Amino acid sequence: MRKPADRIRHMIGFELIGLALVTPLGAWAFALPLHDVGLLSFVGATLAASWTYVYNWVFDIALLRWKGTTLKSLPIRILHAVLFELGLLAAFLPLLALYLGVSLWEALLMDGAFALFYLVYGFAYNWAYDRLFPLAEWRTIVPRESFSAGQHR
Repeated sequence: MRKPADRIRHMIGFELIGLALVTPLGAWAFALPLHDVGLLSFVGATLAASWTYVYNWVFDIALLRWKGTTLKSLPIRILHAVLFELGLLAAFLPLLALYLGVSLWEALLMDGAFALFYLVYGFAYNWAYDRLFPLAEWRTIVPRESFSAGQHR
């Protein structure tokens, strides 16, 4: 299992890179002022940061009990990403509708676009993070060849 400091590094990197990508893309896609999308993105990132820490911790505990390891296969990574986004979607939807003064349906469509972006981004980020910072236990499970040169620590 990852230590708290590692989880915090993971969360901060995820949110900073995500904000840098989603803010200008969201402003462009929805024809909204950059500052509105920036504020919503910041609030969403703060909510997501808290959810990321708790969700990943609980998911890893469940995975460890179920599989005996926290190593994630492709189907587990997909499940991980989808469940994360569904939880965040439920929490962020009312905030989005209230701030923009739109219906829940319009907010759902917008939030769905953000969720789709973060679904793909989260999958890619988590895969890359696990490759850059593999846990020692995975080295005994995954053959050395599965990690490219320079990624073993």
